[in-house]
Amino acid sequence: MNQTELATLGGGCFWCVEAVYQRVDGVLSVKPGYAGGHVDNPSYRDVCSGKTGHAEVAKIEFDPDQISYQQILNVFWQAHDPTTLNKQGADVGTQYRSVIFYHSEDQKTLAENSKIEADQSEYWPNPIVTEITEINNYSDAEDNHDNYYQDNPYQPYCQFVIKPKLDKLEKKGIID
Repeated sequence: MNQTELATLGGGCFWCVEAVYQRVDGVLSVKPGYAGGHVDNPSYRDVCSGKTGHAEVAKIEFDPDQISYQQILNVFWQAHDPTTLNKQGADVGTQYRSVIFYHSEDQKTLAENSKIEADQSEYWPNPIVTEITEINNYSDAEDNHDNYYQDNPYQPYCQFVIKPKLDKLEKKGIID
């Protein structure tokens, strides 16, 4: 069996990040979770309070023979607005911050270089504010958050926030 790698990314609501990466070739699994805070094993309610320091994230397991970490990051930059501090659309708070949690020094270097390239691309009119930090205090989210978009496609948040994002990324050929 091939060696797999992990990427842990926060780009707003973890339901959005999960839905995007579930449609990327080479991604084997996506698990919503919480990372970067100061409370062990927080609940969704705890994280939503904004008092734990956690970001909503997706832990992405991928096959590096099919997709590189750099390609994972390229999807990340286009799947959210990395220029808004602690905010994605109507989702506001530190739990919705744009963040890359690296799992190795190689990932750190790749993430830092990728951020510089993305910022210099002038794709966004404002500077990128994405944090790059070592993975810490990660815990899986509650099971009811798994496959949220797939299981609840007609829920209003899914219809008005996630579906338009997926449609845009599909049209650009970024996801399947």
